[in-house]
Amino acid sequence: MARVKRGVTTHARHRKILKLAKGYRGRASTNFRIAVEKVEKGLAYAYRDRRTKKRNFRALWIQRINAGARLHGLTYSRFISGLKKAGIELDRKVLSDIATREPETFKSLVAQAAQALRAA
Repeated sequence: MARVKRGVTTHARHRKILKLAKGYRGRASTNFRIAVEKVEKGLAYAYRDRRTKKRNFRALWIQRINAGARLHGLTYSRFISGLKKAGIELDRKVLSDIATREPETFKSLVAQAAQALRAA
């Protein structure tokens, strides 16, 4: 039976891992055995943090909306409740953007929310 030489496959596998490990510190970018561990850990963190990023941004948007609403005398929860009662359907990302970039527009939204709260 013929001898099987696996150099091509091994080199390809090593090259793939070392390419992913480019930029890592120390031997983590040059030594295959260490690079495997670091790359696996890095991919696990990336997978986890793609989900965490969504939570973090939502929290940031809520903080910005809350700060903007409090400037005009409403809390975040009262503001959101008022928007729902007024039939204004803007998501938190857009509301946050309006609160930071267009304070006058946000002020009118707060006024509409407050009016809807008084009417209900």
